Amino acid sequence: MSKRAIVVVDIQNDYFPEGKYELVGMEKAAENAARVIESARESGDRVIYIQHIFPSQDAPFFTPDSDGIEIHPAVAPRADETVVVKNYPNPFLKTDLKKILDESRIEEVVVIGAMSHMCIDATTRAASDFGYQTTVVQDACATRDLEYDGVTVPAASVHATMMSALGFAYAAITDTDSYVGQ
Repeated sequence: MSKRAIVVVDIQNDYFPEGKYELVGMEKAAENAARVIESARESGDRVIYIQHIFPSQDAPFFTPDSDGIEIHPAVAPRADETVVVKNYPNPFLKTDLKKILDESRIEEVVVIGAMSHMCIDATTRAASDFGYQTTVVQDACATRDLEYDGVTVPAASVHATMMSALGFAYAAITDTDSYVGQ
């Protein structure tokens, strides 16, 4: 049995065009994520989906009982794959994710999904802090332009900054072609 799990973070309808909180490059990231997931399935790796649902109807996106919370069809889970629902950026917080990984004797976590600057960051740091060998497939992740103090930071810069920071101390950073070619 494989000791690796692919953690598919928040690839949900609200992040796509026509969703409530569209990300830059989400369609391409989902295409790449689908390739990573298929490779994992062929290799016998565990695939675990993370689904963010805000607990309030007042949330800006991922509101309960909306189409926006659904995992996007491009990466839909199979019936035998686990979906962990979270309410916070860190999917280890107040969920069974760590228990699921540990019961499966997972040693390596591969992170894909959205948003690079928020939930990918939180997932990667937590996985590393819990002692899992952690990898981020950077082009299977997406984010959006951010603004701070009147300055707009383009999504590409946000993403590059996050990957640089995570690669410094928390994870190996790779791309889809390199990862599926392993």
